[in-house]
Parts: sequence; structure tokens; C-alpha cells
Amino acid sequence: MIYLPPLRRLLLPAIILLTVIVFYRSKLFVPATLDSFVIHPPPPPPEGIRVPISELREPLPATNSSNNHLSPPNKFFYSHVNAVDSKALNRTWSSSLYQPILDPNLKNLFKCNSQPNRYTGHLRLPNIIQNISQVPPDFTKAENRVFWNPTIISLPYWSSNQYLLVSRILTSGNHQENVLCEANVCSTGTETETRPGEKNCSADDLRKLGPSGGMRCATKPMILSVPPTPAENCEGNFASYVDIPGFHDPRIFWSGKGEPLMMVNTQSRYACFGLWMIDLRTLYPALQTLLASAPGRPSFGPLKSYASLTELTRNPSETRSQIEKNWLLFFPTSGESYLHYDLSDPYNGHRGRTFAKLLGAGLTTTNLTDPLEIPCLYEVGADKEPDSVKRGGTWHQATNSLRLILCDRSDRGCKASSKNTVFFAVIHRKFPNYLNLPLRYERYFMVWSGVPPFTVLGVSKYPILMANETASGWSASENWSDDDVNTEIVERVKHRAGTRGNDNNNSTVGEPFGGKDSWAYFTYTVSISYAWGRENDAAEDKNVGYMDDEVVLGIGIDDAGQGFARVRAGDLLQCLRACPGRARDAGKIMKGGR
Repeated sequence: MIYLPPLRRLLLPAIILLTVIVFYRSKLFVPATLDSFVIHPPPPPPEGIRVPISELREPLPATNSSNNHLSPPNKFFYSHVNAVDSKALNRTWSSSLYQPILDPNLKNLFKCNSQPNRYTGHLRLPNIIQNISQVPPDFTKAENRVFWNPTIISLPYWSSNQYLLVSRILTSGNHQENVLCEANVCSTGTETETRPGEKNCSADDLRKLGPSGGMRCATKPMILSVPPTPAENCEGNFASYVDIPGFHDPRIFWSGKGEPLMMVNTQSRYACFGLWMIDLRTLYPALQTLLASAPGRPSFGPLKSYASLTELTRNPSETRSQIEKNWLLFFPTSGESYLHYDLSDPYNGHRGRTFAKLLGAGLTTTNLTDPLEIPCLYEVGADKEPDSVKRGGTWHQATNSLRLILCDRSDRGCKASSKNTVFFAVIHRKFPNYLNLPLRYERYFMVWSGVPPFTVLGVSKYPILMANETASGWSASENWSDDDVNTEIVERVKHRAGTRGNDNNNSTVGEPFGGKDSWAYFTYTVSISYAWGRENDAAEDKNVGYMDDEVVLGIGIDDAGQGFARVRAGDLLQCLRACPGRARDAGKIMKGGR
């Protein structure tokens, strides 16, 4: 006779009961029509693109799902008209496609609150560019390194520091180095520059940053160590690029689900130089500790989509270039990400606007550009541009993107929805000098729809300058002709100089005629991020903001310095030029509309 202790007698019945439950659940019929019985409800259909089902010859691509990624039929998404079946364009369904209806607040983006400079054509904002110092307060050693290309993100509200800053270092050789630190902004106490929660600048801060204050590292800058990557195909003028160690042009930003990501440019497995992604928590473990310490929400932070260095790709492979750069990501939802490759081909080639959906591991769909979208960017021919300084510009992407709700956070009636959500990013128009080196980068903003097919809605009508910034190609007095005080000084000095010249014939007074001088040879915008200080601003909220939220712009100066500016989103996106949108008549495209 087998003897079992009292508790062990229950073991066999428990095993039998568990087996019955597992078998029963596996055979249980779950009615899909009853919401209370649906374990995983299907995602809602996407808004924005509306095509009558009866007119479709083939089904549209499946709605986004983490387990289902399908390339769409080419007849719905393509980048260039020459590659499209002309019969597909003339089908009846094409006329039923139209732009999504957006919030009426969109019209505010096309209003101009001021006039551009009469010489340069720039629109000047009252916000200044402030300095950045990589020297922390307790650092006693001399810092002789030159820091530039600042890319900045704000940290969650419970962080002891406000920002994360990554900058390139000017090295003595060909190798590239980039450093990271946590940073804070100090205030000079003036009403226009003080933000809640900011400390006043100390005497030491002002020595490092200047009289306007600025951003300063609170931790010692650490060199970011990213593993080297091989170069598959560097030929011709790019042959020497194989031997350049280290990554360059980093961009840091928050993903839609709150991942701190960094995109870098380095040697490619598919070409010569490509773009790679990595989660900053892999390189900077303190960030993992921070995100896992959210008050009242115990977690390990969002899962890492890019735990190790992952190359981003372009599909199909024949569309890749030897050198790829300046791509940007945008995140319609926390589970989706899209990769925006090109605005237009700067050399009037066939590529046009291109973007694709990321599928995982850096792989993407083919191009998803709306087949009916009319290009918004264009170049004025040299024969039609009277100002020689404005000829020869090329467009390219510059920063990461941010999601924007088209109303104020302070408006209690403001409700975020897919219909009032857009994306925006900085784009550059680059002008060369007579040596084909950068003369200036003009700062524009591009806004596109937050729902498929992500149509471009508007681009800045005029390039944007900050209050203390100038544009190369024009004299100092021309740059500051929109400053009444400066204009008065210049005119007074010119008058006195002219009088003396008539009397003595020895006038030596020249630019800037006693007024403000040029500020820098050229500046360029590296990153945009919503500013620190928003209440209960968690990591997953960092990529989305409202019209009255401040945006921090990371600005490079002459490839040898760095600064930043803080501007309300609504002020950055004023005075846009409306884009043509989508063509209702496909025949117009075939006649050259594309």
C-alpha cells in the first residue's frame, strides 16, 4: 500500500484538473461578434485615405499590425510617374482620393505675423541663439576640445537634469568622436528668457556661457563608443571613406513609444556610407535607470527596438546610393515608424519624395509616396532669379521630426485626434560659394499630414532666422535692415561719413557702419525637441506637443561651435506656403504635374 502525506494526496487530482482546463480552453469557441469575448480586438481602420471599396481592383495594404507587414501594390504607391502604368492612373478610383480633412487651426499656419527682410528675404524671430558649454560646474581641468553639431532631447519630468546633449568633437585626425552629457539651462533672470524650474545663472555660468546664459553640461562628457562597421562599396571619390573610423552626424530623438534613439552615419554593409540606429540606453546605462524609475509606474521602460547597432535600409536595393544621409523618422502611433528618405532630388533626378514603413531589424517596405501627390518644393531658374546670391540652392532634410497637435495645450477644449495631428521637421536649402563649399544653410519648416498618405501640407514661405543670427551673402547692414535701431545708426554713420568724404576726401568708414556685425559665417539646424518643463511629461509623451509648447533647436555654428534656441511651435510654423496637395485629375500628372 502506497502512503502519501496529506498535501501530496492532492497532487494527482490537481494535475488531472489542469489538463482538463487546458484542453477545454483550446477547444473553446470564441464568438468574434461579441466584443466582450474578443481577446485581441482588431486595430481600427486608418483615417485619411478614403477609397470606395467598390472601385478597388485590388485590396489596399493590410492595416498596420506588429505581426503583418505587406508591401502595397505599386499602383497605389510610387515615386516617379515614368515607373507607373498609365492605365492605372486613369481608373475611376483615382478621382475619389482626397486630402484628409484637418482641424481649422491649420489655417493659422499660413498667416504671416511679420514681413521678411527686404534684402535677404528671411523672416526674423525675436528668440535668440544661446551658447552651450560642455564644461560641467565641478570640472577643474582646462577644456581645449572644440564641440559642434549639437543634437538635444529633453529628459522626463522626474529627471534631476533637463536635457541630454550629444555633440561632435573636432579631432586632429580623420577619426570621428562624439560625446554625451546631461545638461541644464540657466536663466539670466529676464522675464522673456526665464522658464519655470530653471535656476539663475551663477557667475561661473556667465563666464562659460556669456551674458545671455545658456545650456551647460551637468555631468562630465563621455565619449560614445559605437562599434565600427564595414564599408561594402566605396569607389571613385569615396574610396578614402573606407578608412575613416568612427561615426558622425548623430541625431538623437524620442520614438513614439518613448525609446531614446540615436541615428548615426557610418560605413554601410550595402554601399559606402549608410545610416544606423541604436537605443541610447545601450550606450548610456544611466538612461535605462532613469526610465525605469518613473514615479508611480514601476517598469523597465519601453522595450528596445534597436538594442544593438542596426542599419536602416532602402527597398528595393537598386534605389540605394553610395552615400546615404539626412534621413528622418516619424511615428504616427506608438507601434508604427516610418523612414523619410528624400524631399526631392537635389539634382533634378527621378527620385522625388520617398518614404517607407519600417518593418523591423532596419528593413522597410518599398516607397509609400502617395501616387497623386504634387511636389511642393521647386527651384527658381537662374534666368528668373534676379539676386545671384539666391541661385543654386538645393533642398535636403536636416532634423528629426516631431508630432504636433494643432491647438494649444492651455486650451481645455483642445482634444487630440487623427484629424488635427501633423508632423513637422526642419529642412535646409543649401547654397554653395564659388569654391562649392557651404555659403549658408537656409532654415525652413515642412509640415505633413499625420495620417496616411502623409501628404505634405506646407513649407515655410521664407527662411527663418533667430534674433541674433545673420545670413551669409549679404552685408551686415542689409542683414539688420529689419532692425529699426540698427538702421538708424547705419544711416547716421553713412551721412557723417559722406559729409566728411566731401570735405576731406578721405572717408574710411565702411561696413557695418557702426551697427551690428555679421554673427557667423553659416549656421545649420541639427535637431528639434520639445523643451523640458512640461507637467508630467513622460518618455512616451516626448515626441508629441501642442502649438504653445516650446521647441529646442540644436544649432551648429561654422562647423566649429554650437548653440540652441527655444521657440514656440506655433511661432516656428507661421507663414507657411500651402502645398498643392493631391491631384484630382491624374491626367495632369502625366502632362508634367509630377
